[in-house]
Amino acid sequence: MTTAATDRRSGVSGWSGRAIAGLVLTIFVFFFLIPVVWLLLATTKSARGLIVGAPFAPGRPGDLATNWHQLFSFQDGAVTTWIGNSAMYAVGALVITLVASIPAGYAVALTEFRFRRTLLVLTLIVMLIPNTALVLPIFLELNSVGLIGSPLSVILPLSFFPFGVYLTYIYFSTSIPRDLLAAARIDGCSELQVFTRVALPLAAPIVALVAFFSFVQSWNNFYLPFVMLPSSDGYPIQVGLTSLLASTPAFNPSSAGGQSVQLPTLALATVISVLPVLIVFLFAQRFLVAGMTAGGTKE
Repeated sequence: MTTAATDRRSGVSGWSGRAIAGLVLTIFVFFFLIPVVWLLLATTKSARGLIVGAPFAPGRPGDLATNWHQLFSFQDGAVTTWIGNSAMYAVGALVITLVASIPAGYAVALTEFRFRRTLLVLTLIVMLIPNTALVLPIFLELNSVGLIGSPLSVILPLSFFPFGVYLTYIYFSTSIPRDLLAAARIDGCSELQVFTRVALPLAAPIVALVAFFSFVQSWNNFYLPFVMLPSSDGYPIQVGLTSLLASTPAFNPSSAGGQSVQLPTLALATVISVLPVLIVFLFAQRFLVAGMTAGGTKE
């Protein structure tokens, strides 16, 4: 009798715990989902419909086309230029990041050299420093060599990615059999051949993970391009959004005029600015999952 009562209490307790957890998760889902749904629906409305209409009522395709035309005609197609600049900065930084961080992580993980542990500790320390704290010294350094205002003033700092080095170090330390690398050396491979022909093909998941994080960081970076680029012609889309915001009468009443931007157009610009990251994530999610779970077990 006591055992049966205990089982009933345990069942009720387990059911109550699952119900509470489900309720909390549902609240969080709605908390984060509602703004996204509102933002997507706002792109399909007119300026008046966004204010006086129902918040979650869909708009009309004609209003979406009008918002699209207004967005891409802003300052003679500045938005197209900003998107192209973002792609150039993100892809350029991504290439340099992969070329530098993957071999660096491999070297720290699988080769013995002087000050190896010191280099790893310095990598961890740099990871803890906020990126904004480094903008001023980087600005002074690049200004001394005359790179301010050029694409390199954004690409080079963004390609400095110690987190990618650390991720690669973790992967090569735990997921690559050292006996396999030793066998390649016995067969006559040089260290470069061991890395390019054996280790690198096995590291495809972590390469994809580092590439994704680097791309997202570069695409979403605002403060660095804002400081380094004095002209709007070189802005990425994240910095360009501030120009759109300043031209929206709802936020800046003095901007009312021929080049003013309405709230639905600003919402459309926000959605477009995050689409590349979403598309990259959808196409790369299989590799991202493999990269995140890699290194979870010791050889």
